[in-house]
Amino acid sequence: MSDLKERTKEIQAGPKGRHRTVQVTVGNVKVGGGAPIVVQSMTNTDTADIEGTVTQVAALARAGSEMVRITVDRDEAAAAVPHIREKLDKLGIDVPLIGDFHYIGHKLLADHPACAAALSKYRINPGNVGFKNKRDTQFTDIVEMALKHGKTIRIGANWGSLDQELLTKLMEENAKSPDPIDARAVTREAMVQSALLSAARAEEIGLPKNRMILSAKVSNVQDLIAVYRELAARSDYAIHLGLTEAGMGSKGIVASSAALGILLQDGIGDTIRVSLTPEPGGDRTVEVKVGQEILQTMGFRTFVPLVAACPGCGRTTSTVFQELARDIQSFIRDEMPSWKTRYPGVEQLNVAVMGCIVNGPGESKHADIGISLPGTGETPAAPVFVDGQKFRTLRGPTIATDFKALVIDYIEQRYGSAGAKAPAVTAAE
Repeated sequence: MSDLKERTKEIQAGPKGRHRTVQVTVGNVKVGGGAPIVVQSMTNTDTADIEGTVTQVAALARAGSEMVRITVDRDEAAAAVPHIREKLDKLGIDVPLIGDFHYIGHKLLADHPACAAALSKYRINPGNVGFKNKRDTQFTDIVEMALKHGKTIRIGANWGSLDQELLTKLMEENAKSPDPIDARAVTREAMVQSALLSAARAEEIGLPKNRMILSAKVSNVQDLIAVYRELAARSDYAIHLGLTEAGMGSKGIVASSAALGILLQDGIGDTIRVSLTPEPGGDRTVEVKVGQEILQTMGFRTFVPLVAACPGCGRTTSTVFQELARDIQSFIRDEMPSWKTRYPGVEQLNVAVMGCIVNGPGESKHADIGISLPGTGETPAAPVFVDGQKFRTLRGPTIATDFKALVIDYIEQRYGSAGAKAPAVTAAE
């Protein structure tokens, strides 16, 4: 019984306390130090295509990405960055831009000072910032550029482009050890050391902790969890989480959710990105929505109203509840950009769309506003519950339209300027 009580206390306590990290400012966004966990994303346009990149950054920002990373891989891309920033500012989109630099970042930043100034953060990889005797010089050049322009740096070690000299050194030491560990564990240690040694070197050059974010991304869920737990245990730098090369569709979503969910529950992570492979010509903003949903379902942040929907079974052979749940969810997503300013607090709304009498009324009562649609063989009536009380019963072919109208009325009355959080309705059917 005592074990049950302890487990109950742990569940009731909710997510563990956040890992203590130094707060970093990236543009207009606070990262770490107790600030809300930030959702970020990355474009897949050619950055030299100014119009295409502006369009995608704007779409990602409107979907809720609070920082957007862009590839800066050559002179044409670097030259485009200040023009991209200018066009975004004219559109009223002040999302911070992160420059993703590999191999020649030191040269691009030096040759294109307007690019260095327009970016809010530089992302560099210790494994390919430079090689052999050039590594420290080129790393120093980038850090000094960040100091000159007052920018933040993300030091992002990556499983696929790890510092080979460091990895070789650790492998050789492990081979000589009387009690060697497996190669994957050595590689994880190399990831952690790569990030921490680079951060320590940046501090020696003069970059303070509150201008650095660390990451150590791998593509295997268990390795990712192990690496980040070790990184968090050995530092207080702000931490960016992400499962690199997560994959496409449900595989990428499930893998990212599993890995990030465990780490976030441990209190690790100040920014996240869900690195989904989009379908050809697919919607890049999906990764933003998944990131938001991970944080919201775990109770860390609230972005959009939640729609609880019946999964369906043999009692729900009609597709009405499926179509209504889809329509309500899409409607809410589409309207959120304008609702954020018109209806403060609307993201706290809970809506239920249920498919039969078994759980329908109960789930609908738990929501702010919910509908219990008739299941197979049930009376063709759909009771609507508002703030836990039955309000009205809808019937006929316009049930979906009528319920959507009730949702809009509820939002207007509860979250509108005249609503003052009052219950949206008071009359029974």
